[in-house]
Amino acid sequence: MFTLIKGGEVYAPHYLGKKDILLAAGKIASISENIDWPAPALDIRVIDATGKMVTPGFIDAHVHITGGGGEGGYKTRTPEIYLTDITKAGVTTVVGVIGTDGIGRTMTNLIAKAKALKEEGISCFVHTGSYQVPVKTLTGDIETDIMMIEEIIGVGEIAISDHRSSQPDAHELARLASQARVAGMLSGKAGVVNIHLGDSKRMLSLIEEVVETTDLPLSQFYPTHINRNSYLFEAGIEYAKKGGIVDFTTSTTKQFLEEGEVKCSLGLKKMLDAGVAIEQITFTSDAQGSLPSFNDYGEFTGLRIGKVDSLYNEVKDSVLQEGIPFQNAIQTITSNPARVLKLKQKGRLEVGLDADLVIINEDFGIHSVIALGQLMVHDGVAIIKGTFEE
Repeated sequence: MFTLIKGGEVYAPHYLGKKDILLAAGKIASISENIDWPAPALDIRVIDATGKMVTPGFIDAHVHITGGGGEGGYKTRTPEIYLTDITKAGVTTVVGVIGTDGIGRTMTNLIAKAKALKEEGISCFVHTGSYQVPVKTLTGDIETDIMMIEEIIGVGEIAISDHRSSQPDAHELARLASQARVAGMLSGKAGVVNIHLGDSKRMLSLIEEVVETTDLPLSQFYPTHINRNSYLFEAGIEYAKKGGIVDFTTSTTKQFLEEGEVKCSLGLKKMLDAGVAIEQITFTSDAQGSLPSFNDYGEFTGLRIGKVDSLYNEVKDSVLQEGIPFQNAIQTITSNPARVLKLKQKGRLEVGLDADLVIINEDFGIHSVIALGQLMVHDGVAIIKGTFEE
């Protein structure tokens, strides 16, 4: 089937003006001021996007697709994600990770879930490993995982500056980063090392030590949770000014924010005001990760789960609450992660690239989502559901 999107205000992610977009065979076939369809006998879906914005499909580069948590015992392990949790949030590409639990959560399970999401209609990649060093891989080593397993594009999330990490030293981090880098070069993949940052005052110092004492560049590392607290956030500003990429985590709670976590939309404005280039910043949801809650006495009372829809909500707040231009804010979940992860078919609206698009209403609500040319969500309703969704 062909799909013709008529009359939308196109952000590619830079603003292109009012355009028509033709999709065919899962790709963007044409972008033009006016596209007429001369052959009505052919099967075509026409979507009227008049008064709406059209953007690239969103990329969520940090999702616990097989579930996360477990740090409060077995019953606190969070469940696997459903397809519509992803698509109704405008996301058409996800990157799956394993977190703290590299024992009960395995690479075989992660790859199987990635393949399942792909069969259900979206694009899915993963990182090999978890918090732990040495890295627990699928094939036995990092290089083979990245080079020979289609879905694996990097390593992570490796935990540093956190009491839950394996406390790796600079030599260990440099060794695994060099393995990921070479494998990425040989396979044409990103080969990045996704770094989980904890609350420790060591912050980014281990990455900086590796860069200072080896030939590895800052771009080899992709640190996340940079907005976890105020001192890490400030260190992140300086890290980004040196050329590093910084990733904000959008899933949060009121309590986390009251305790010093920097809200993503506000953090984006602060970084831009501090002189950090928008290209150095990404947002990810950390979806299906556990978000613990506590009462006034500091006693554990329960868990919430990170959600993919927090991703676009923070982009929207960046525009509506912080006054950041839409074409800048939307880069944090489209072209920026696509560039960092070398997803060359993703993150932009350009002829020949994958037909991943989001149509956004005037009130900034998500109207339609198209993944690889297939209409997944229309008028806010999921058209395609996961295998076990009602």
